[in-house]
Amino acid sequence: MTYTINRVISGAGIDDIDSRARKALADQGFGVLTEIDVKATMKKKLDVEMPAYRILGACNPKMAHHAIGIEPRVGAMLPCNVILREVEDGVEVSAIDPVASMQAIENSELTAVAGQVRDLLAKAVASI
Repeated sequence: MTYTINRVISGAGIDDIDSRARKALADQGFGVLTEIDVKATMKKKLDVEMPAYRILGACNPKMAHHAIGIEPRVGAMLPCNVILREVEDGVEVSAIDPVASMQAIENSELTAVAGQVRDLLAKAVASI
């Protein structure tokens, strides 16, 4: 099983894809709670250069509330990370597959919620 939902957008810049990703996520009920500019962090902390790489911590409050109600410690695995990274021919978008990440928790009700979240994330990634 793969652990991410992926798409490469050719000929695009990271800032454009960032805006498009945020809109696509919002259209599926997600908000971006956190943002990490990995490129800037690596430059500051290690003085190394790397292609643009951002991590967006996306949360669908309705689905998160439902999951926490089923399994209170699931918050340790939230939010759903979506990465944007420059690749040779554009920008790759990769969203965590919640079903894959929740395999460590043996709870069929939570697995069903994770499947719903995966569907929403897949729609978001496809619409960028």
